[in-house]
This record gives sequence, structure tokens and C-alpha cells, in this order.
Amino acid sequence: LAPPRTSAEQPGPRGRAVAGPRAGASAELSLEPPLLGCRDIRNVSGVQYLGSGYTKAVYKAVLNRTLAVALKAVDFGGHDIAHCVRQFSALGDCYRLAAYKIVKEMILLQRLRHANVLQLYGYCYQDSNDIPDTLTTITELGSPLEMIQLLQTSWEDRFRICLSLVRLLHYLAHSPLGSVTLLDFRPRQFVIVDGELKVTDLDDASIEESSCTSNSDCFMEFPARNFTLPCSVEGRCQSMNEKRNLYNAYRFFFTYLLPHSAPTSLRPLLDKIVNATGELHWGIDETAAQLERVLNLYKSGEYLQNTTRMPKAEYRRVPEAFIPDENYRCWPSYHHKGCLLSVFDVNEAIEICDSYSQCKAFVLTNQTTWTGRSRMLWSRSSSWVTYSGCFRCFNTVWSESCSGLW
Repeated sequence: LAPPRTSAEQPGPRGRAVAGPRAGASAELSLEPPLLGCRDIRNVSGVQYLGSGYTKAVYKAVLNRTLAVALKAVDFGGHDIAHCVRQFSALGDCYRLAAYKIVKEMILLQRLRHANVLQLYGYCYQDSNDIPDTLTTITELGSPLEMIQLLQTSWEDRFRICLSLVRLLHYLAHSPLGSVTLLDFRPRQFVIVDGELKVTDLDDASIEESSCTSNSDCFMEFPARNFTLPCSVEGRCQSMNEKRNLYNAYRFFFTYLLPHSAPTSLRPLLDKIVNATGELHWGIDETAAQLERVLNLYKSGEYLQNTTRMPKAEYRRVPEAFIPDENYRCWPSYHHKGCLLSVFDVNEAIEICDSYSQCKAFVLTNQTTWTGRSRMLWSRSSSWVTYSGCFRCFNTVWSESCSGLW
């Protein structure tokens, strides 16, 4: 990343503009004034390379020693620049061609305001590699989406990822720009911020609905399935952008994250969602409504109404007690050193403890999940020690809260 321009070339108010010798180029973007700009990059520290694709390189950095952000810029050593320079021997022109993707993404990040779209903090035009007005965007920082790690997390967290994605796709289908499709739809185009899925790469997004004269023109091809959509009377393939997004969500996310280790009573509905999206029987509106229904059943505890069994043993509440170092591991768990799960209430906790042969006790912690459910710690010991301010429960005991568990 090149240093920003001198103060003479910088705008007066902080972050109000990023003008330089080619102020018209940035003015054409019609963007709102950014919150952050070149002056903030001057105070950057802790720059760390995160990765790159064909066009862009992404860096993690800390601005003003307080705000961790992601910085995106054209990768001069990337495939697009290298291929163009080999062909045309014009670095400046090749840069401008590659930078178009960043400019496009920057505009879309600002126009598409949604909780599951990465937030654009600002941008900066500065000279780099003897090229004027190279562009760096400043965005919210997220964690890469690692599917293998996601498969090892709780069903509740995996459901949150799918719900985030469906809410995003519902917004894109009804966005102010029209129906937006993600042509390069892969897990690497997304990041996780505070447990929520957010789209970060929008340079390959499109709002163009395919034109057609017959249904045969509305052919969508995927590795495992092909679909033919109806051609509307207006000569457009009906809901093609929406359906392309939805099927990609099915094949990259739903099949892996939704059904596995879900609560038993929710599996028929989840299987219905997976099958309906895999066959494109539903659009995004129905899919979103059904996932919101799952959320409501899960948060309210209604999914437990027909599943509660008689406990195998009696449990009693032991206040101000704890179980020392008698944890065992289970999967999936919120903690890798113990069996930490979420429950709707104590009755569900008893049922879960009964289902584990090692479980002799469980502890209601003061932690809650994103749905408001309580986290319980399971133990293989029924021996307990009293401790002021700490409640414990086990197989003849149950308790309530312990602030110092993790």
C-alpha cells in the first residue's frame, strides 16, 4: 500500500473527499462522503496480508490504533494485472481495467445497505507504482468462512449462517437496484462478523436479467443439476437472478449446514426446506418465511412440545455449588475442552443429560446464545462443592448460574 498524498493534495475536512489530480474520476462515482479516507490510512499500523484473488489483495490493518479494518486494493502481482501487462505492456491502462472491479464493488457496498452486506467505511485515491489515483477501499473486517470449521460448530450457529444468507438473498432479490445475482457465488465471497454471515465480494454481482424469446433461452446449468425457467411476456427469464442465488445457497450451504445434528422435531421442516430449494420449487420469499418459522419454533421452545420424555433419574437443585474438573467432551460443543450446549429450559437440559451415558450433572451458566437460549455445562461427576455465588446441578442435582466457568 502506497503512502497517501501530501497534505496539499488532500481535502480539507477529514474523509470528505479523496481527490487528487484526477478529481473528476472520483466525482463520477456519485458516492456519499466517506467516513474514512487517506488521512486515516496515514495512521495505519499492524498491516497484515490476508489473501488475494485474480484482481484484489486484502490486508488487515488498524487505523488510529483503535479500529481494525480490511483494506482492498488491486494486486499488482495478481493474475489480471500480470496477464494484461504480458498482452499489452501498459501497466497504467491495465491497472485502470482491474480497478474497475474495485470501483464497482465500492459503489455496490454503499448502495446495498443491509445487515448482511459488508460495511464500507471509506476509500482513498493515492499514487502508487508511478500510477496516479490508485484506489484503496476501507471496509469492515470479517473472518474468512471456513466450511470445515463450521461443520464442527453447534447446529444453532450453523443455522444462523443459513438464516443470515437467506435474509441477504431476500434483500438482494428486492434491492433498490433491482434483483441482484452473485455470479461468483462461493463460500470465499463471504465473511463472518460477530456470528453473522456477510457478503464481501460484489465485483461480480449483476442486476441484468437475461433476455429471452422462449423458455429454452432461460437455461441455468450447474455441476449437478440444470434448470429451465419460464420466459416472461416482457422477454425476460423469470426470477433467474433470484433462483441462481437460491440454488447456489442450497448447494454450498444448506445441504451441509442445515439438517446435520438439528433438533429431531425440526428435521422434517428443515428437510422440506433443503429439498424445496434444491429443486427450486420455492422462491426466496417462501424460503425466507420458512427459515424464520424455524427460528420462531426454536426460540420459543415450541419444537419441544411433543418431544419431552420422562426423566430417567431425579435431579435436584444445589445452589452455590460447583463441580471441580469433571467435564467431558461432546460434539458439537461451544467449547473444545468441555461439553457446553444450549438449552431452552431445565427440562430440555435433563433430557439431554439422560441421553449421554457419561452425564451425571449439568450446570446452568450465565451465558446465552444469539437466540437467548441458556448455555449448559455437562459433567460426568455428581460430586459437588459449595461455593458462594455459584449454582450447580447434576444427576440428583441441578443448578442455575456460575459466572466464572470459561
